[in-house]
Amino acid sequence: MASEASNPEAKKLTVEDLPDLLASDNSVKLAGIDVDGILRGKLVSKKKFLSIASSGFGFCSVIFGWDMHDKTYIRELKISNSENGYQDIIAVPDLSTFRRIPWENNVPFFLVSFHDPDTNEPVSACPRGLLKTQLEKLKARGYGAMAGAEYEFYQFKAPTEPSGTSTTSTAAYLRDNAPHTLPALTEGMFGYSLTRPMENKDYYYDIFNTCDTFGCNIEGWHTESGPGVFEAALEFGEIKQMADRASLFKYVVKSVATKYGITPCFMAKPKQGLPGNSGHMHISLVDATSGENLLVRDPPDPDPPYPDVARLSDLGRHFLAGILDGLPDVMPLLAPTVNSYKRLVENFWAPVTVSWGLEHRAAGVRLITPPTAKPAATRLEVRVPGADANPHFVLAALLGLGWRGVERELDLPCPPLGRGEDAGGAGDAGERLARSLGEANARFMRAGSVAREVFGDAFVEHFGGTREHEIRLWEEAVTDWEVRRYIETV
Repeated sequence: MASEASNPEAKKLTVEDLPDLLASDNSVKLAGIDVDGILRGKLVSKKKFLSIASSGFGFCSVIFGWDMHDKTYIRELKISNSENGYQDIIAVPDLSTFRRIPWENNVPFFLVSFHDPDTNEPVSACPRGLLKTQLEKLKARGYGAMAGAEYEFYQFKAPTEPSGTSTTSTAAYLRDNAPHTLPALTEGMFGYSLTRPMENKDYYYDIFNTCDTFGCNIEGWHTESGPGVFEAALEFGEIKQMADRASLFKYVVKSVATKYGITPCFMAKPKQGLPGNSGHMHISLVDATSGENLLVRDPPDPDPPYPDVARLSDLGRHFLAGILDGLPDVMPLLAPTVNSYKRLVENFWAPVTVSWGLEHRAAGVRLITPPTAKPAATRLEVRVPGADANPHFVLAALLGLGWRGVERELDLPCPPLGRGEDAGGAGDAGERLARSLGEANARFMRAGSVAREVFGDAFVEHFGGTREHEIRLWEEAVTDWEVRRYIETV
C-alpha cells in the first residue's frame, strides 16, 4: 500500500476530511523534531486529535531545554528553562504530512511544528519553522526550491551477552563493553556490491519497501565502502518535503532495524581509520509557478569567469557564492557534534575547505550541470554535511546563505578546485573549515556572524548554547584513548 504522503491528495487534506479519513482508527501518532534532528512525539486518542487538529495542543518545551539524552543544558536557554517552568509550547499538526506507519499496524502519523504560545510565531529553534522562514524569502520573489539527500550509515549486529544470548539494546551493551567490540553487519570494504546485500536481504529489501510505503522513497540503495555500510539516495523533491522525508528516513531505518537485531549508526565517524558517514545535500532553485530550473544557463556563456560555470545562470552563480561566503559561519548546522569533525579530515573524501568545482567530488560544493545532467537537473551538491546533521537545519542554512548571495549579488570568493587537487584544499581552495565543534561554534556565535544576519539572534543564541553544552560534556569526558595512553606512563 503506497503512503498517503506520496499521494497528492494528502497535501490537500482539511480538518473537515479527518473524521472520514480516520474512521477506522482509534489513535494517532504525532511527532515534532528537536534541534538534534530527533523525532519527539506521542500517541493520542482520535478524539483528542480531532479536537486539536486545527488549533494545536500544548507540548512540553523541555524538548528544547535538554540534549539528546534528556540532560538539561548546563546553561539554561531562553525557550525552556526552570524560570519559565519548562512551559508548554504549541504543537500544530501539519495535515500535508499524513502517512500511516506500516510497522505499527498502520497507525495514522502527522508531523507537527512548534509555535510560541504568546506570539503564535514559530519557535526560533523549531527546525521545520526555520526552514519555512528561509523559504518564504524566496517565495516572496516567485521562487521555490528543490532538494535531495544522500545518507551513508554503518550497521552493527545485535551484541551478544556473555551467556551467548543476543540483545537489541546496544546502549545497554555499551555500558559495560568497548564500542569496537560491536560486530559489523558485514566485513571489509565492498562498495556497490550486488552480492553483499544478499547476506541480509530481508532487512535490505524491508528498508527499501518500507520507505516507499511510508512516503520517504529511496531513489538509489547500495553498499558503500566500509564494513556494514549502506548508502541511500532519497527521491528528489520540494525542499520542505525533502527535509521531512530525510528525518523520517532515519526513523524508518531505526524502526525496521530493531526487528532484525541491527543497530544503524548515523554518527559522522564511527570508526577510526575508515571513511565517515556523509549526508550530502542537493539543492536547486525553480520558478514557483512553472517549476522551471533557474540555475541552468542555456545556451552556455561564451565568456564565463571560469569554464566550470559556463552552464550556470547568474542567479545560480550568486547563490553558489552565497553558500561559499557564509559556509564557515554556519558549520555547527552542517557538522553539529564533536564527532562530526573526526570525519572532516584530509584524505577521506570529506571536504575540509571552502571549495567548489564542476563535477568535483573532492570539493565542498560539487556543481552539476549539462552535459553531465539534464538542464532540469542542474543543481549544487553540498558535500560538507555528515549523516549526523539535522536535515532541516542543513537545508535552511543552504537556502539562507544562497539567498543572501542572490540579494547581495555576491561574486564567487575563490576559483574552482583544480583537477587533481584533493580534499585537503591546497592550491585553488578557499579557507580551511573549522577543525572542531568549539572552533565552529565560536565563529557561529560571534557578533556580526553571517549566521546572525541570516537566522537572527534568537536562533543563534539557542542553537549555539546547545552546542556549548555538547562541547562542555566532551571537555569533561575521560576517553578510553586517554586511559590507555596515560594510565601507566605518566
